[in-house]
Amino acid sequence: MSRAHAALFGLRGRVALVTGGTRGLGREMALAFAHAGADVVVASRNLANCEEIATEISKATGRQAYARQL
Repeated sequence: MSRAHAALFGLRGRVALVTGGTRGLGREMALAFAHAGADVVVASRNLANCEEIATEISKATGRQAYARQL
């Protein structure tokens, strides 16, 4: 991400809460928020799936990712 782009659209220092973040669009949004610099909370009804995606996000982006069950 360029400096100008990061200044306008970067999410470093922010936390994104993504409900339904274990599949489909929710999963992709969680990854996109992390790539933009946000730490991410992945929330869904299935905690095991949340933990799996949170681990994947942390490894792929280096950002903190947390799993929470709804």
